Amino acid sequence: MIGTYGAVVAVCVSSLAIGQAAIALCGGRRWSWLAPAVGLALLLALCWGTVRLPGDGAVSAVAVLALTVAALAYLRGRVEGTGEALRAGWPVALGALLACSLPFAVEGHFGILGTSFNPDMSQHLLAADRLAEGHSSQLLNQGYPLGPHAIVVALNKGLGIGLVQGFSGLAVAVALLASLTALTAFRELPALPRTAGALLVGLAYVVASYFAQGAFKETMQALFLLAFVLALREADRGWSGLPLRFVPAALIAVGSIYAYSFPALIWLGGAAVLWICASAVGGTVGGTPPEDASATGRGGGSPAVTGPAARELGLALLTFMVLALPELGRMIDFQQFETFDPNGPGLGNLFGQVSPFEALGIWPSGDFRLAPGDGAVPAVGYYLGIAFALALFAYGLVQLWRSRESAILAGLGAAALAYLAARVAGTPYTAAKAIEIGAPLVALTILLPLAEASAVRFMSAMRAKGAPQWLVPIAGVAFVAAAGVCSLLALANAPVGPASYSSTLSEYRKLVGAGPTLVYASPRLLDEEHGGPFLAWELRGGRVCIQSTDEPKVPPGVRFVIWDEGDWILRKVSNPLPGKSPCPLIAVRQARQGPAR
Repeated sequence: MIGTYGAVVAVCVSSLAIGQAAIALCGGRRWSWLAPAVGLALLLALCWGTVRLPGDGAVSAVAVLALTVAALAYLRGRVEGTGEALRAGWPVALGALLACSLPFAVEGHFGILGTSFNPDMSQHLLAADRLAEGHSSQLLNQGYPLGPHAIVVALNKGLGIGLVQGFSGLAVAVALLASLTALTAFRELPALPRTAGALLVGLAYVVASYFAQGAFKETMQALFLLAFVLALREADRGWSGLPLRFVPAALIAVGSIYAYSFPALIWLGGAAVLWICASAVGGTVGGTPPEDASATGRGGGSPAVTGPAARELGLALLTFMVLALPELGRMIDFQQFETFDPNGPGLGNLFGQVSPFEALGIWPSGDFRLAPGDGAVPAVGYYLGIAFALALFAYGLVQLWRSRESAILAGLGAAALAYLAARVAGTPYTAAKAIEIGAPLVALTILLPLAEASAVRFMSAMRAKGAPQWLVPIAGVAFVAAAGVCSLLALANAPVGPASYSSTLSEYRKLVGAGPTLVYASPRLLDEEHGGPFLAWELRGGRVCIQSTDEPKVPPGVRFVIWDEGDWILRKVSNPLPGKSPCPLIAVRQARQGPAR
């Protein structure tokens, strides 16, 4: 517990300080809730750029500490509105922390998130372990983005936090930072709708489901897409007079590259192109026309991208290219990664295509992979929720169009196009990721117009001493309640696996080959920590039996025995019992598809 929450605090403090300092250097003088995303982006680039230097990660830890201290010193006396920001932020941070702690509370222990849903964390732990020892790994050689892994190594070397706790803490920190980032859109609203809106955007149902299976890269990319869109929006509002107003968006894009490699540009690049096209119309679609800005008080609107705006965009693009250039070779290598093969099975840990309606947020199932009616709730419950949320989504689209929210609409359009491309030319696995990455923007499209309309109508009714118009507020409350319950259901259903990790089993996989191999594990590891699927994944590619140490019985044909004595010990069986081995073949797909809960 201490290691997990220590990692949460370290990542959040560094991200907030570094991000706000970067925004201040760009000319921002008031606290911005884009600081969490900007800071996390810079943290990814910094840790990845230093983790392979001598010291095997120690330099990363020192660099993060030095930059955080320097950022705090620089911000002293330079930022306005910190008290107001603290009052708005602490309920959101606390709510997100409590929600993300739910899996650990339900399971009764801390450990690897998502075991028995998705055993992929084994590969991430191995890659981080290799980085911490200064060795290569398969993911490193394939160009896989290892910025998040570098942060975990820095936590390990700097604070002594274990790799398992580092990844869990990073996943929780991303959820907190995403919810805080959503405050950028809700900051002018009263406390209750502001807090509820930020939490539901940051922990939308599909995002919560990916958190539950330990998929930190996808939740990080969802955060960066949300932040990128809001940074474009803020460039036309609070930062409209700054020459470097687009640089924060560029920094967010840099972090997205180090977390998600070149696929990140599908969403962020698409959003930028659509936003520029809307801006070039002259403000009639891309935002409030400049001559109307003072009348509306919104200050939101993109003039045609010419003159100063073009120079400002050029500075941002140059910043992005300089900081992303070191990753170019790895991005080229990553295009050969197996996930992108459209001819492969493409299911991963899924059972089939995931419904895009899950992005609407009302999906009453603890397992997002299940189809309507396959869980405890009848199918009609899903369809009623879809119809209700779809109506609110359509209402939100109309209101955003009328308000000329070009940045949000551009991000939403890019997310829709990315999903269609994945559905047509990709695999169910990549299509599901596209749904998750766009889910916060869908939630924002529903919640922002509802919250703004509810606040305006309520205040108007109060001034007139009459009854408020309840239809929109009631719809908003109903959606928050339904979507909130669905997100909490996904979090409560999250399996939590072993609390420690050793690369020994991965090394043994090369020695035992096809086996057959018997693994003796403790009853706690198997029954309480969902260790079976994790062990199977570690030894995938061979025939593996997994038994409790309470029932030691060597089956026929077993050639190797592995058991836990502080670390895993391998022994070769000199005289295997005659007969056909009952140990099943643990193929890659079989190991990935853990049982639904």
